[in-house]
Amino acid sequence: DTLGAKIDSLFLKIIESLFIAGYLPKQDKLPYLESAVKQLDLLKFFLQMSWEIKMFDNKKYIALSKPLDEIGKMLYGWKNQVLKTPATKTGENK
Repeated sequence: DTLGAKIDSLFLKIIESLFIAGYLPKQDKLPYLESAVKQLDLLKFFLQMSWEIKMFDNKKYIALSKPLDEIGKMLYGWKNQVLKTPATKTGENK
C-alpha cells in the first residue's frame, strides 16, 4: 500500500535529518531541523489519514501519535534553542 510506504519513508527521512543535525555545528543545524519538523508534521497528517480510512485501529493510532507529539515538542525545543543561540567561531557551538 502506498500510504504505508509513504509513512515508512517519512519515518526514515526524519531519522536521517535528526542524525545529520546531531553531528553538525549549531550554525549548520537549522535546515535539517526545519526539514525534520516539516516531515514530522506530514507524517502525523498521513497517520491521521490512515486512521480515518481504518488502516489503523484506535489503539495503534494512539500508540503512534502520542510519542510523535512528544517528539514534536522536543524537536521544536531543539530548533528554538538553535535559533536563540548566537553562532560563534566555527565548530565552537555544538
